[in-house]
Amino acid sequence: MARNITVYDLENYPDNSKTVTVDQQSIVPTGYGGDEQWVLSFTTNAYSDSTLNTAIQDIYVQEMKTGWYKSSGLVTIGSTIAISSGSKVLGLNIDNSSQTYYIELTEENYGPDALADHIEDQIRAIPDSYLWSSNDNPLSYKNAQVAYYNGKFKIVSGTVDEFYSGTDRTSVDVTYSGADTLYYDIGFDLGIGSYGVAATSVKEKLVTTSCGPTSTAIVINTMVGLAAGDPIAITDNTNTDYIIAQAGTTTSNIVIISGSLNNSYTANRAKVQRLRIQDPDQQPVMYHSEVDSIMRWGVMSISNQIDFS
Repeated sequence: MARNITVYDLENYPDNSKTVTVDQQSIVPTGYGGDEQWVLSFTTNAYSDSTLNTAIQDIYVQEMKTGWYKSSGLVTIGSTIAISSGSKVLGLNIDNSSQTYYIELTEENYGPDALADHIEDQIRAIPDSYLWSSNDNPLSYKNAQVAYYNGKFKIVSGTVDEFYSGTDRTSVDVTYSGADTLYYDIGFDLGIGSYGVAATSVKEKLVTTSCGPTSTAIVINTMVGLAAGDPIAITDNTNTDYIIAQAGTTTSNIVIISGSLNNSYTANRAKVQRLRIQDPDQQPVMYHSEVDSIMRWGVMSISNQIDFS
């Protein structure tokens, strides 16, 4: 059943409400061979420009993946953060934009939550204040979200999409500008994003020859890219050892130091992973993990485009 949501600009035009309609629909998109697909729709009859009567495009949500980037949390964030002349600029590239866009924060002392709000406001203003590329999606920036939680700043793309990696991905990348130090001061230099998580290839292969504490090699099925110096984990899901591949390692023969394995492993009953033990089908944690969250995103995405004047 369709629901009509009344939205306001309480600060500038509190008496001029608009309506956003939220609905669940069954449609037949192109590329699905005539199969129906259930989607969430967000629509409005309001305009993005009330003078030119510019319509706002309907949004149909099939996917809930949203790219993000978060600071490391390794920098101590106090109750007050000073934004100064040498520490006030961040570069943003959201959804694989054609260029990096830079924001400049107002020099002031902020609490962490207030700073997150200020960064969010500056990102959302980019399409209206920057030399904008027509190849980029303005909603990626206009609907971006920034939050501070557990000592970390997290910037979230303003769109939802099907992919975390590839050309058409939903993603956020944060960078620095020249000698400005804000990127480092709030921990984005050692941060991580959904694109980096999705693009990391976790490789694992079966151990084909039994090995143990006296072994000087682990023989495996061919693992393309394996080289000396790679950190390796070997496990049979009961025992696990971590070693470093030594000089002479090939794609099917991991050279190790005798005594580096504490346990014995049986051929075809153990596996090795490059880097660390984890699910090789790992996906980044979804920002929108509940229906309520994606509903609120859709209403926000439409209302952010409405001209309330």
